Amino acid sequence: MIQIEIDNGSGFCFGVTTAIQKAEEELATGGTLYCLGDIVHNGMECERLRNMGLVTINHDQLAQLRDAKVLLRAHGEPPATYELAQRNNIEIIDATCPVVLQLQRRIKRQFDANPNAQIVIFGKNGHAEVMGLVGQTNNHAIIVERFDDVKTLDFTRDIFLYSQTTKSLDEFQRIIAYIQQHIAPNATFRSFDTICRQVANRMPNISTFAAKHDVVLFVSGRKSSNGKVLFNECRSVNPNSFQIESSSEINLDWFSDAKTVGICGATSTPKWLMEECRDYILQHKG
Repeated sequence: MIQIEIDNGSGFCFGVTTAIQKAEEELATGGTLYCLGDIVHNGMECERLRNMGLVTINHDQLAQLRDAKVLLRAHGEPPATYELAQRNNIEIIDATCPVVLQLQRRIKRQFDANPNAQIVIFGKNGHAEVMGLVGQTNNHAIIVERFDDVKTLDFTRDIFLYSQTTKSLDEFQRIIAYIQQHIAPNATFRSFDTICRQVANRMPNISTFAAKHDVVLFVSGRKSSNGKVLFNECRSVNPNSFQIESSSEINLDWFSDAKTVGICGATSTPKWLMEECRDYILQHKG
């Protein structure tokens, strides 16, 4: 009989959990609740909440809304979104993750204190969290997506480096080391480790988990940045790692010689979805 273990450390981080709880509480009161962007980068969970009445909108649609109630997800939003909401009499249900909120405030304080410095954010261009962070600097912040991008900075000017909360700690430290080596003697360089430890600590934990099993199923929406990082970590440790969004993508041939299967996921993966994948395998291979 095949043995299946669900990783206890996988599943929603507290920021996502809080956002979903706020959405469920509001939906329970009746009335229409809008959410600006997908509440979580997981299609199955978005569908569950859509069935409860949550309406996902984009920024263009937000601009057309009046006298409505809108939930801001854990990723956070730039100041312009709050200004628009005030003008259009939109009630904001703010579910911005406290870690992201603190980071936004730090970047705003730094920009206000020294607007001529280079504020650099290690993060994914176009990612909702990063757009919220860049918005704190009137869109002056420089985004570094990968290590090679750091070489384009002006090392004769002050650099203040921050990170999107879900990025790789190892790559962030490589970027810090490169700037330290190249910064001009008369320029200031300061880095701020703003990577969420609830996310960063999952890297070593998921490596250990992936190494224990013959086959690993990594359950995650393919839009999840955090999911990409964690899945790559799984695959580097265990080549028999497969990313799926739901049980419908499971290929039973993956388990033909497997005695143990590990199921894990991203910070945007609900526990119920991992359990559904386990039940599917047991039903067909048990």
